[in-house]
Amino acid sequence: MAWFSCPLGIIQNLFASLRTLPTQVLISAFSYSLGLILLMSLALGRVICGWLCPFGLFQELLYRIPFYKREILLPYSLQRYLKHLFLIFFVILLPFLYLTEIGYGLVWFCKFVCPAGTLEAGYLNLILQPHLTKNIGLTFYLKTALLLGFLILCIVDLRFFCKNLCPLGLIYGIFNKYGLFRLRWNEKKCTLCGACEKICPMSLRIPKELNSVECIRCLNCLSICPSKAIVLERSLFYLPHVDLKSITIKELKHAKK
Repeated sequence: MAWFSCPLGIIQNLFASLRTLPTQVLISAFSYSLGLILLMSLALGRVICGWLCPFGLFQELLYRIPFYKREILLPYSLQRYLKHLFLIFFVILLPFLYLTEIGYGLVWFCKFVCPAGTLEAGYLNLILQPHLTKNIGLTFYLKTALLLGFLILCIVDLRFFCKNLCPLGLIYGIFNKYGLFRLRWNEKKCTLCGACEKICPMSLRIPKELNSVECIRCLNCLSICPSKAIVLERSLFYLPHVDLKSITIKELKHAKK
């Protein structure tokens, strides 16, 4: 994953070399890399997060550990916007603006933040190549501490990293409304039991946020719904009267009462 597949690494490397590489090379690299990410996003959206991401799977396994459980709510709406800051500053601006002595930028998110990189690349590389231990420095110890902090938070709160920090999920999520797969809710079938909201790992308000940036398409809501009021459809067409809901089950239940 670290060598060939991480879209965040691709984006950071592109911006880190933007002021150094020849224009023709950059055009080719941008066209290939960002085009590939765009195609994946349009085809799957955050289905990648729900079904393909290894760090997402690891977070779900961690949450099964018997321990204190609680939904961690960050103050001042940070829960919804913190990942935007990571994408803008750590993935785009800092790699572009801050150059090293050889003229290239740093991949800030990979180097200083990404817990998946620390676990899947850092420690596995040390196991495969023990001689690399002599190169361990302060940054690796700080990232290890950060990783341990994230692991504890993921044991307490399901998919804490996905909900609050992952900028890659944000990129995929932008296309949730326009991708190939879309969740749709049928008010006539809904019994207002609220089971879908209780089982949602992203703590979404359904149906209002059913196709929002945050939905990882895990299909938990679909599988638990007793009346099959939620279905997964394949459609490239965004239909506002069907896909855009401004009410939640809790609000609908209150209105009917």
